[in-house]
Amino acid sequence: MKVMLCTYFLHPPVSVSISSSSSFPSSSRSSLKLSVCCSAMEDESGRSSKFKEYPFVSVPHKSLMLDLVSTLENRLQSQLLPSTLPPYVQHCQNTTSTNQASLHFRAGHPDSSIDFIWGAWVHSELPTGGALDITSLFGYLNSSNDAPNFVFDMIRHSPTVLVFILDLSPRKDLVLWPDDLKTFYEDTQLDKHRQALATLPEVQPYISPSLYMRTLSSPTTIMVRIQTENDGGERMEEIIKNHLDPISKQVLGIWLDHCAFAKREVGDAERGYLKKRDGLIRNKSFEIDLESSLLLWFGPEVANPVLEVIKEYFTV
Repeated sequence: MKVMLCTYFLHPPVSVSISSSSSFPSSSRSSLKLSVCCSAMEDESGRSSKFKEYPFVSVPHKSLMLDLVSTLENRLQSQLLPSTLPPYVQHCQNTTSTNQASLHFRAGHPDSSIDFIWGAWVHSELPTGGALDITSLFGYLNSSNDAPNFVFDMIRHSPTVLVFILDLSPRKDLVLWPDDLKTFYEDTQLDKHRQALATLPEVQPYISPSLYMRTLSSPTTIMVRIQTENDGGERMEEIIKNHLDPISKQVLGIWLDHCAFAKREVGDAERGYLKKRDGLIRNKSFEIDLESSLLLWFGPEVANPVLEVIKEYFTV
């Protein structure tokens, strides 16, 4: 089964340029059909809680995700608009309920350097038994800030196999802008987190099958495959709690302090470069990743209405 949707649910690191408008186009909404496969939630609290339930993952995994999401939203609270995704985009499932997904999106205020934050969880029961569970969280900046984006993915193939991706993905060529390499990666000592995780015997490098996706990662990216003994997943839960949890929170803290809240002077030429680069990545990722993955998991009846809405903003 293809897992590109989650490995890089819009990346790593797609910077999706979402309109700062607080509503989706009426033309998109009017053409959508609500099916029994899609969850209908009545109010804002009900809608957002579905994403924050993480119903299919373990306690340490859920605890980590809730802490990351709450930290991100609390720190950026004054810079974010309320979530406006329609219910059928926020949560959907196939006709047999074997595949489910919950999507979460909040755009940044027009005067903020935050483009948007994006999160998702996906649960897919595999034909061979077991299930695939993916949880993702991304923070993207707009062209008023040239700092890296935040990328987080956990892809659980079984109780004993997990792919973990954590990165501050650069939006500029670090050869042409060596000061960015020093500011965001050397001075913050980002590589020590990758080095610490690599000391665990269960941890091995993970190489994305997509050459395109590999070009988008930073030199300090954490992209690993973790496989533990066939013990029902007890050792994996220890690794999540004692290693992935603190490392993820530290890297998110670095992104917030040194990227999201950084006062960056971005000239007109650099803004043009960022808009062009971010736009190319958005279009490519929607084409080869998001569209094909949603169709694979949920079929056209459920996926096409969701894609019709988000395509308005994920492509330029």
